[in-house]
Amino acid sequence: MRGEGSEFHQLRDFVSGMDSRTIDYKRSARHGALVAREMRAEKNHNVVLALDNGHLMREEIAGLPKIDHMINSALALGWAGIQGGDLVGLYAFDARPRLYLPPRGGRPAFAQLRSKAADLSYRAIETNHTLAMTHLGQKLSRRCLVVVFSDFVDTTTAELLVENVEVLNRHHVVAFVSIRDPLLQAYQRRAAGDLGEVAAAVAAAGLDRERRLVLDRLARLGVFVVDAEPGGITARLVSTYLNIKARELI
Repeated sequence: MRGEGSEFHQLRDFVSGMDSRTIDYKRSARHGALVAREMRAEKNHNVVLALDNGHLMREEIAGLPKIDHMINSALALGWAGIQGGDLVGLYAFDARPRLYLPPRGGRPAFAQLRSKAADLSYRAIETNHTLAMTHLGQKLSRRCLVVVFSDFVDTTTAELLVENVEVLNRHHVVAFVSIRDPLLQAYQRRAAGDLGEVAAAVAAAGLDRERRLVLDRLARLGVFVVDAEPGGITARLVSTYLNIKARELI
């Protein structure tokens, strides 16, 4: 994050091609040569990884339940955040809040994140987003980045999710992470050999369209949406986090 942001990092010799606005003229006069201020992104921001552990997250994609894919990506982001000097916490919920680990920094904090994530068990109950997001909002005393790992079936079931994420987004920076099912695209691209396959392709296209409507609505609310297939979700998520830090939105 060096060279971006508003936090002073160090002085360095000014060389041709650097922005002249970075020159520190007082220190340059003292040193008898031009020196420039090198900035970096601010540290010690709070990052909360909010994991939905309801029954929808038990669905298998690419050989693993969705919740396992989410945990892998969440831990990768947690490691990146801690390495970047931020404080990372963990929140897990389903029908009710199950776990809240306040944001902490340092490598011992990552070990605790990993341990608590490993202790999460599969749940066969429906997620209550209203209770979960309200409870999390009450826990957060300062502005932070909240990364919500969740899923939905259609626009109807996603209505409460969108409403409560919107409320949380008024006071915090929110990123919504969802896993795209490769089978939906596969059904639509497959050549239909009978009416059953035609019906499957139409149903898949309908689900994909409703999913896109919900994600577009979240994006219009100012939420950072990360929607990718399992193999690409971690890279997209970490890239989004670095972009948020570089823009100093937290």
